[in-house]
Amino acid sequence: MKKADVFEFFRRLAEANPAPDTELEYGNVYQLLVAVTLSAQATDVGVNKATRKLFAQVKTPQDMLDLGEDGLKSHIKTIGLFNAKAKNVMAMAEILVREHGGEVPADRDALTALPGVGRKTANVVMNCAFGAETFAVDTHIFRVGNRTGLAKGKTVLAVEKGLEKHVPQPFRVGAHHWLILHGRYICKARTPECWHCGLVDLCAFKAKVLEKGAKPAAVAKKPRAAIKQESMT
Repeated sequence: MKKADVFEFFRRLAEANPAPDTELEYGNVYQLLVAVTLSAQATDVGVNKATRKLFAQVKTPQDMLDLGEDGLKSHIKTIGLFNAKAKNVMAMAEILVREHGGEVPADRDALTALPGVGRKTANVVMNCAFGAETFAVDTHIFRVGNRTGLAKGKTVLAVEKGLEKHVPQPFRVGAHHWLILHGRYICKARTPECWHCGLVDLCAFKAKVLEKGAKPAAVAKKPRAAIKQESMT
């Protein structure tokens, strides 16, 4: 995608949604960290349903330790892989209390040192909580980046690096939110809804679906290397 087209791509997204944000519900930075950790291989809707009562009770890492692992499981048992996630969240809370004074660090290396926190989770927390210009590449962003030509890559890290290189100001903080929402609601995996996409003239995808009910001629598949590289978090 040409430099001028990239700017126009994000200008249109910003015009339609001036203040994009995560669809996860949270009240503070710690709750955000927990919610993002729980969202791996789960929907935001499912996580929000599970955390509403949890976050009414748990607002700090110490609150989580006081609740205990069994108590946590009772809240998140509807979320996939809840047993493993509960262990990670409890271990994370213990480290935050012991090593960080109960505060969530703003540094990527410190975040990824926490149990259950990978690069994607760290990027989300840094962006949403601290306003960092990070690009948390999930399956939606991976797909949109490759389909549109915005940031092509065979791995999630390659797509992330492409976005870091090509996304211009003043769109860098909001970019990953716009791309996630675009992939979730318009540029869908099986059948992209190009017929009502406001970016269709800028997009390099060759199998555009320009009529509702039609099927794409050939939807690009995710490379195997990307599947291997893609972390749960």
